Amino acid sequence: MKLLRVDTLEEARGKLKGVFAGRAPETELTGCADALGRILAEDVVSGEAVPSFYRSGVDGYAVRSADTAGASESIPAFLEMIGEISVGTAAGRAIGSGQCMYVPTGGMVPEGADAVVMVEYCEPFDADHVAVYEAVPFGSSVVVPGEDVKKGQLLLARGSAVSPAGLGALAAAGITEVSVYKPWRVSILSTGDELVAPGGCPGPGQVRDVNSAGLAASAANAGFQVIRTALLADDEPLLEAAVREAAEDSDLVLVSGGSSQGKKDVTCEVLDRVSGGGVFTHGLALKPGKPTILGFDSGRGALLMGLPGHPVAALTVFRLLAFWLWRELTGQREEWSVRARMSMNLASAPGKLTCVPVRLYRGADGYEAEPVLGKSGLITTMSQADGYVMAEMNREGLKRGEWVEIHRFL
Repeated sequence: MKLLRVDTLEEARGKLKGVFAGRAPETELTGCADALGRILAEDVVSGEAVPSFYRSGVDGYAVRSADTAGASESIPAFLEMIGEISVGTAAGRAIGSGQCMYVPTGGMVPEGADAVVMVEYCEPFDADHVAVYEAVPFGSSVVVPGEDVKKGQLLLARGSAVSPAGLGALAAAGITEVSVYKPWRVSILSTGDELVAPGGCPGPGQVRDVNSAGLAASAANAGFQVIRTALLADDEPLLEAAVREAAEDSDLVLVSGGSSQGKKDVTCEVLDRVSGGGVFTHGLALKPGKPTILGFDSGRGALLMGLPGHPVAALTVFRLLAFWLWRELTGQREEWSVRARMSMNLASAPGKLTCVPVRLYRGADGYEAEPVLGKSGLITTMSQADGYVMAEMNREGLKRGEWVEIHRFL
């Protein structure tokens, strides 16, 4: 039997980066209304200051701060009221010493004023004067030009996912479209004579196809576009035809099952033929996920991945390689992780990086991570988990009470 020559996770990632060197994902311009959640392909810089004028942060009276010095409830300052300013209009006139003007929240602060006193600390004294019961310092309740955004300031960086707050910042700066990365188009081919569709009734020795649904959801959560899923029998010509068709219009082709060294495990040969000898990894020093295949069809520009048939292994490898590569190529920040204490001892597989799903609980001094143990063919070990912990290949395992990094699931 031909043995797998395994790569470490870092070696496989290095090969992926090498294959994609100079092959940045495609980009497109999109209106901001459709940009929520998309990944920016370039920095977005403001072409103007926000706000562009001196703006009141409260409902109150625009004043010269020196005119309020010493003002209190017992000894108010009396200022001449010379007018009111409406939101969205120019102030129209300046104020002089001993004068004030009413200005609403968001209204323009008139020339000559350097502070705004909240309306709660003022009251009309007579038809032409206002009593001010609070001394305010220079700049109080005034938003200065460019205080929110300066002209030329970086608003959103390349690799950022556009958030609701980010869309608000773009709107404030008058930016209506941005350059974003086109999502990878993904085909998912699930193989195995034992598989039936989720809506089908399994016969003796058969199980429902889990990987198509799980991988499609993972791809969608990663921001990819799933263009096809297919359930295939263990038939080499059928698999090869399906992979060739998928490689024509996909950026990523996922084949789940048939990737180890069993009698019907022909995925590696098929991917190598389709890619013209482009398979560069067959086997990972990873548990779960050892029978993983990586290849690249340079003619079509498609990444071909043979994933283990076991659901936990397939979803784990997708996350650690396909999703990781997308984040690298698009300049995204590292995944969010949290520190937690192990709730129990956890043994790791000798010579392999071990990835174990965990549940998170609030402990006395932070999070506690409880391993969700089970075979990689049991999808519930992942569906019940909040994230995963990695036990390095040169360690025997993790100890109870040890602080570890927990990588959260999407």
